[in-house]
Amino acid sequence: MSYTHGAHRREPWNKGKLIGQKLPLKPHEVWSIRVRLDMANNVRDLALFNLAIDSKLRGCDLVKLMVRDVAHGTEIMSRTKVIQQKTKRPVSFEITPKTKDALSEWIKVKNLCSFDYLFPSSYQNKGYLEPRHYARLVKKWICSIGLDSTAYGTHSMRRTKVALICKRLAITP
Repeated sequence: MSYTHGAHRREPWNKGKLIGQKLPLKPHEVWSIRVRLDMANNVRDLALFNLAIDSKLRGCDLVKLMVRDVAHGTEIMSRTKVIQQKTKRPVSFEITPKTKDALSEWIKVKNLCSFDYLFPSSYQNKGYLEPRHYARLVKKWICSIGLDSTAYGTHSMRRTKVALICKRLAITP
């Protein structure tokens, strides 16, 4: 439905967009993206992608993680807990070995210390990677393996691990 003010017609904000839940990634799609990021030696994106899958965090929480949230000194933790911005509730998650390796390399390459943001912005005004920039990265990763980027988004990263676990246990999410 469009609204009319005089001779001007205003288009709905969601015209032509896919509405509803975003799809989770399938295991072979996760591996395709990981392999592409690894082959491109894109250390930051690989660490960010892996942590997004492992943590099931919203984009706004993921980009605000600090090194101290995932590491003690140079050692990446196996499990960690963070407070979600939206719900103000703690969420704990496991950090898998592949993610630990990627994070360790990223922290070393960027020479980050415990009080630094894990994914710092290239702009000095914010400190951390903008959630909108993260969304553009997700779109780029999705397109890189030939998927329709309108069917996937940052929320797909949250839903992927849950979908994989449910599939393994033969439960419908």
